[in-house]
Amino acid sequence: MPVDATEYAAALGQYAAGVCLLTVRDGIDDVGTTVSSVMSVSAAPPLVAVGLTAAGYPAEVLEEVGSCALTVLAAPHAIIASRFSSAGRPSARHLLETVPWTRAPASEAIVLDGGLSALDCRLERLVEAGDHVLALLEVVQVLPGDPVGVPLLRHRGRYVDPTGSAAGRA
Repeated sequence: MPVDATEYAAALGQYAAGVCLLTVRDGIDDVGTTVSSVMSVSAAPPLVAVGLTAAGYPAEVLEEVGSCALTVLAAPHAIIASRFSSAGRPSARHLLETVPWTRAPASEAIVLDGGLSALDCRLERLVEAGDHVLALLEVVQVLPGDPVGVPLLRHRGRYVDPTGSAAGRA
């Protein structure tokens, strides 16, 4: 019996996950997307895996450019997370016109100020996974952030803080 897509989404929505902003800088523009499927894979060498929509532009640009940055978002970043999860969004720089950010040293991708931490990464490989790809990323530099900030979580289709209070729309 096939799994019902709505039931599947509802079941996984019960799992609270941290939220990151993945950004890629290509020669023309900056691309970004909100991700909540981030997993530590290895400490030696330092590797993380990130789930991306296979047919999405961020996965295409990441494969072409070969590097990116991941900013671990804090609860006050809920509005930014919503902007980057919307379909048809403009470039990352336009979405961040009023938000302070810097560039990661190796990838030159955008890193948000006020994030809990950030990772400057090199693409190791993309692995097909149904309608998504897993981007296996080698961490080339850890960028410190706010060590006492409150994390942004995604739970039941909403952005929340660790107490479960709404932090914005998912």
